[in-house]
Amino acid sequence: MNPVRRIFCIGKNYAEHVAELAHLGHAPDGECVIFLKPPSAIVEEGRAIELPKQRGSIHHETELVVQLTGGGRDIPLDEALDCVAGITLGLDLTLRDLQTELKNKGKPWELAKAFDGAAPLGDFRPYLGQDLQALEFTCHVNGELRQHGHTRDMLYPVARQIHILSQTWSLAPGDIIYTGTPKGVGPLVAGDEIVLDGAAIGRFSWRCV
Repeated sequence: MNPVRRIFCIGKNYAEHVAELAHLGHAPDGECVIFLKPPSAIVEEGRAIELPKQRGSIHHETELVVQLTGGGRDIPLDEALDCVAGITLGLDLTLRDLQTELKNKGKPWELAKAFDGAAPLGDFRPYLGQDLQALEFTCHVNGELRQHGHTRDMLYPVARQIHILSQTWSLAPGDIIYTGTPKGVGPLVAGDEIVLDGAAIGRFSWRCV
């Protein structure tokens, strides 16, 4: 795997997750939401997730993550998957109370999404042309099923995400994409054990401190 260059994140990409966010006061807007995290957000498997202290509720969001091998600008939709080199699972950790506050004030999300340790990331396995819209994955916290997602439910399939991103950024090796989370996001506290699993992707675990 190339050193991570940029972490692109796609928000509101599963309809049922959009609905659950609405109950938390986050109004749906019908658009593809894009934000970035710095490489310092990555927490590799085997390292502890250090949860921010005294920052309010922090939620897990389980996601398929794709690693890019390049691509450049304005990638045609039918060529987008040629840019994918690897796949894995990861967590988009979110300071939910702070995110709600920032949204209500019309401010950017970085303080709630881009802090150090906000992107636990499993090891990539090579992408061999499998259907990226036919993958299942789960998130268990302390043995309890929290999230069960299927990539067929994405509002913006992976190829379209790459196409959209390439209209603004020149994509390059080392770029990765967190492709959105299904419903079932919830809080984490110190001592929690998190396991992400996908039969075609891999199994990864972390402990929160």
